[in-house]
Amino acid sequence: MEYRLLGGSGLKVSALSFGTGTFGGANEFFQAWGNTDVAEARRLIDICFEAGINLFDTANIYSKGVSEEILGKALEGKRDKALISTKATFAMGDGPNDKGSSRYHLTSALEASLRRLNTDYVDIYHLHGFDALTPVEETLDTLNKFVREGKVRYIACSNFSGWHLMKSLAVAERYGLTRYVAHQVYYSLIGREYEWELMPLGLDQKVGALVWSPLGWGRLTGKLRRGQPLPETSRLHKTADYGPQVPEEYLYTVVDALDAVAAETGKSVPQVALNWLLQRPTVSSVIIGARNEEQLRQNIAAAGWNLTAEQVAQLDRASQQPPIYPYWHQRQFTERNPLPVALPPELEKEEK
Repeated sequence: MEYRLLGGSGLKVSALSFGTGTFGGANEFFQAWGNTDVAEARRLIDICFEAGINLFDTANIYSKGVSEEILGKALEGKRDKALISTKATFAMGDGPNDKGSSRYHLTSALEASLRRLNTDYVDIYHLHGFDALTPVEETLDTLNKFVREGKVRYIACSNFSGWHLMKSLAVAERYGLTRYVAHQVYYSLIGREYEWELMPLGLDQKVGALVWSPLGWGRLTGKLRRGQPLPETSRLHKTADYGPQVPEEYLYTVVDALDAVAAETGKSVPQVALNWLLQRPTVSSVIIGARNEEQLRQNIAAAGWNLTAEQVAQLDRASQQPPIYPYWHQRQFTERNPLPVALPPELEKEEK
């Protein structure tokens, strides 16, 4: 397993990490992801350790805390081998202060996560979303206090806009507070908007990407095909409306390219899709999930090899979409405003 620095920090994380959204299945939404119990979780975690995976990602909102509880029990006696990432911000109750990134809510949320995880610290603590009602100074001062107390080792954010992240970094620098070292983001072959602003920002400010839903919300499993119904087992049956919306023709164009590269490499469609992500700038770790041991082993096999430059370019061309403003305008000035990833050759010719 390859280990990469997490953004501008000194922490090394495995290139693949394990997401525990499948743990618990405490409501209909998360049941569509999976319902892994403690015994199965221990087995999956042991497989991760055998493969060299050291980072395990969860959130307090996953099955309303059940995912954290199962992860904590599954790591009993093995806590020293694992890096734990969890998150807060989203609602955990009906009260007016049971959500957000205020000092009040984050303090209670962290204490609750520590109890559920059965640990006295978390390695990476994320804000799950941006709270525009709480001053950034209050949020960062609270997170900085957690770090100074030893309850949190590193802080990160998730699903921020570019200005959310840059303002937070500027405030941290101004007051000498702990900086975000990572940004957990949606990024896949059928969801490349991350490249438009957040990737250049990550490069400039040394913020590493932890990629969630790298298979496009379950669409790049190799089971979706033109003219065929959804497979019987797919979280898309119940969760499609909650995730990114993908035009069908675009999806199948990308799947066709994945099929071609998979045939060349002897790898599966999801393995190719994951490997493409592992070669992108700023990516510190790609978070993989699994309902069972077979899926986990297949996803782990996405690491340890590389697509060729020609295969990467083939996938780039198939998945490229016209950017929105101001990004399409900025692409006319790449001589002085270079992009973090290369454009397909046909677009480069148009610019010149």
